Parts: sequence; C-alpha cells; structure tokens
Amino acid sequence: MQTIAILGSTGSIGTQALELVRLHPEEFRVVALTARSSREKLFEQVREFRPEVAGLTEPIPMSEIPEDVRFCRWVMGEEALRVAAAEVPADMVLVSVVGIAGLQSVMDALGANRQVLLANKEALVTGGHLVMDAAKRIGKPILPVDSEHSAIFQCLQGAGGNQPVHLLLTASGGPFRTWTREQMQNATRAQALKHPNWSMGAKITIDSASMFNKALEIIEAHWLFGMPPEKIQVVVHPQSIVHSAVEFADGAVLAQLGVPDMRVPIAYAMTYPRRIPTGSKPLDLFSIGTLTFEPGDPVRFPALRLAGECLNAGGAACTILNGANEMAVAAFLRDEIPFGAISRIVEGTLEACGAMPADTLEDIFHADQEARRVAKEIAEKLK
Repeated sequence: MQTIAILGSTGSIGTQALELVRLHPEEFRVVALTARSSREKLFEQVREFRPEVAGLTEPIPMSEIPEDVRFCRWVMGEEALRVAAAEVPADMVLVSVVGIAGLQSVMDALGANRQVLLANKEALVTGGHLVMDAAKRIGKPILPVDSEHSAIFQCLQGAGGNQPVHLLLTASGGPFRTWTREQMQNATRAQALKHPNWSMGAKITIDSASMFNKALEIIEAHWLFGMPPEKIQVVVHPQSIVHSAVEFADGAVLAQLGVPDMRVPIAYAMTYPRRIPTGSKPLDLFSIGTLTFEPGDPVRFPALRLAGECLNAGGAACTILNGANEMAVAAFLRDEIPFGAISRIVEGTLEACGAMPADTLEDIFHADQEARRVAKEIAEKLK
C-alpha cells in the first residue's frame, strides 16, 4: 500500500485523485490533505479519508474546525503545504496547488526524498532547472499528471531507450480555434470561458483560449524531457483524443490516445509503472470516426511564440511570462481589459523587466513579484 499526501485536495485534480483512492482502498492510504479555502469540502474529505494532517493555506481559527475532524493535526497558512509535502511520512506527494506556491512545495517534497506527482505548471515553468536537478539528486523522476506530459511520458516508456527527435504536444484549440486575431481582440469573458472539451477552473480555461496554457506546457516539456523548444511542435487536435505523441529518428511516431478523462494520467502517476482501472470510459474509435490535426498558429496566438523566446532567453524570462499572464488573466476576468490585451501585457512586461537571474528560489520569487508589479501597471493603463 502506498501512502499519499495531496496538496490541493479540493480542486479538480485533487478530488479525482481521491476518487481513485476510493476506488482502490487496497492500493492507497491518504496521510495529508491541504486546500486553500474550501473548508467544508476539506472537512468532508478528512472525515472520509482520515489523514494524519490537514491544513488550509487561508487560515481559520481552530475553534471553527468541527469536533469530528479534530482527530488529525491541523496546520494553517503556508506552513500547511510544507508540513504536508515534507514532514508527514509519505511515499508520494501530489502537488496540485495553483500558482507559484507549487514550486516551493515541489522543492520541499524532493528535499524530503518524496516521489513527486506534478499537476502544477508553475513549478517547472518558473524553476524547471532547480526542480529537475533536485529530482536527479534523489534518483526519482518527476511523474507528470498533465494529460499531455503524461502522454509523452507514457510513449517514452515504450521507446526502448531510443531518444525522440520531436515532441508533438496536442491542444484542443480552445473556444477560439477558428476565430481570426481581430475577432479575438474583444472576445467576452463568457465566450472565453466556454471550453469545447474540458471542464476546468476559470484561469486555466482562459489560458486555453489564449493558448498560454500551451506556452506553459512547452516550457514544462522542455524541462521534463530535455527537448529544445524548436523540437516541440504544438498540434491542434479539436477532438482531444490524441493526448500527445513522440517522433523518433526513423520517422515512427508513438501516440497516447484515450477519452478526455484526467483520472487516467492521475492514476498512471499514482501507480507508475503499473496501470489500474480508473472508471474511465473505453475509447470507441468507431463512434468518433474522424480525428483532425492543425498546426498551432503563433500569429493568432502569440503565446506559442513567446514560450520559445523565453526559453531561449534563459534567466527568469519564463517566470516573468508566467507572472505577467496571471495578472493579465485576472484583470480580464474582472472585465478590466479586453481579451486581446492579455498577450500585449505579457510582451510588455517581458520587455520592461529585461534580463533577470533565476539561479535560486529567491531570484525566482523576486522576478515573479516584479513581473506582477509591472503587469499590473500596464493593465491599469489599458482599462
């Protein structure tokens, strides 16, 4: 039986991971659960899974914790993430918190010799070199939970040690796949939040519409698989059946297919290298009939261009891109800026911040704060 700590247990990834624990009680025991602010949902999870530690990063008084869940240790604030990631004995830590806080949690978990299951983009986008070095030191690979990176990881397990020459990173194309750049400029929040295939949180849904999610995934793939950005190709695939693919020197391409269901990559990370039933529907290619593919368009979606530019620039460029995008998306969701301003704010922030170091966690957090400050100023001028 494997013990697991889940950081971000009330979010989409966390709740689906707990579905798998519920489905396979003989496989897993939950030892820690953390959430940001969804206290009632966390209380319910604690009642069911009875972890040793639970915590909320937005603190509440101990008096507000129900009597029937006080059997475990409660930790409040950012300390909750550190305790769950590194202090509670656990075989694996699922990091599914949102934001750059995930970087510190990943580093804490790796520092405690834990197997990291990664469902947080910012850890690799902002601190990929630090994360991969730390994982190498303890001899445990980062196990990706994102469907695209899990697909590539799964394909490489069947590669027999052959090194890929290209990674094909698939994208649904989001709600604006067929829109012109001019049409997208003033797209509404409701239009941007209408994803054709996936049900996700507001921020990642907007990122899908702008394809900044794919920009972040290009950066993640670079660090996870050691592939230069020019060898990572974004392939728009509206059906979301091919989750990504790998091309080899002989021209062969291995792809991972399946219905859009995050329980599959979560389960693979939780049981790697084994596979277990997930409750996912089997793939019926006959009912789908047709699979289509289009190249990613860096003109309509500047995020695709910016990912490669930031990786080539090095330093804290990817951190600046990420922080600026978060601020721009937040402003868009508050109806303060038009949709088309998101990429302009990110580019403006990258230009204004210039070259910044990213040698340490402190460097990265400083660059993130500076990017947010500059992006906020630019957004204010666009209101």
